[in-house]
Amino acid sequence: MVFLYGRSERPNLDPDIMSCRDSKEYLILRVSSKTPSLVLDKCSKQGLHNLPWNFDSHRQRVFKIACSSAKDTHQSPITLEFSNPNKALRASSSKMEAIQFDERSSPFEVKNEIEMCYELIRRLGRGVVYLGSARMGPGHEHYIQTQELAREVAKLLGCTSWSGAGPGLMDAATRGALEAGKPVGGFKIAKEAGEWTATNFHPYLPSHAYLTCRFFSARKHGLVDAAVRSSKGEKTGVIVLPGGIGTLDEAFEILALIQLERIGSALPVPFVLMNYDSFYSKLLQFLDVCQDWGTVSKGEVSSLWKVCNNNSEALAYLAQFYNQC
Repeated sequence: MVFLYGRSERPNLDPDIMSCRDSKEYLILRVSSKTPSLVLDKCSKQGLHNLPWNFDSHRQRVFKIACSSAKDTHQSPITLEFSNPNKALRASSSKMEAIQFDERSSPFEVKNEIEMCYELIRRLGRGVVYLGSARMGPGHEHYIQTQELAREVAKLLGCTSWSGAGPGLMDAATRGALEAGKPVGGFKIAKEAGEWTATNFHPYLPSHAYLTCRFFSARKHGLVDAAVRSSKGEKTGVIVLPGGIGTLDEAFEILALIQLERIGSALPVPFVLMNYDSFYSKLLQFLDVCQDWGTVSKGEVSSLWKVCNNNSEALAYLAQFYNQC
């Protein structure tokens, strides 16, 4: 196994690390393939952050890891090296360009990334998941409302607040929960609002609080699992904020899972649609039209979520929901 580290920080060697050699821009560590999880855990504790792509090729697992404290790590080209010289690959981490594989290995990559999402949830705990636009910045009224909502929800339920760890309303939710002094977690993606992100690192969250995903499918697995209640005393939820294609994709996938009783069949999960300034009113009208056409049963959608026009309505609904549970 090969680990790549930013040159600004060298991890302490231990018996699990077989050898270490310097390169101009990074450190390459070859470790025992029998203990990948143990080594990853040790790296995490040392503040070394796992970057998105990791893959299996001919049973050789390769991870690219850089120091979260290294501000210039993402600016330099990085070479991923296999013990098999015929499998050498290149990638530019500054632009997050796609890696070309000699074989189709994405199923293994997705599986590994999903497992990492589940591990993050296990460490931080399930809670309220916020889905929302990456394009509504701090000056937007919905940003201000979202930050206030997340702060008050965190105080009310006392659980972890989860999001896509991106900009816009995701950032507002993160900041609101932090203001309440409650834990936050996130699943960052390499592309937000149609643009490649400049770095794999979150601007202010510690590396142990989020995971940078390469695959949207793995990210959505994480967002869904973070909202699933595993015990009666656990308080979770899904709050859909104003957003575009990505937000609607995530929201309707969760809506379908609730409809099919894949989520909330034993322990219901509150699903709130924030209709700030009538943002979703035309969407709701469209769903009414679907009823007229017979593609949606009458009352089918309204029974799956709670539409709230403001924060007060949302907080009152969540308080009532968990008082009755």
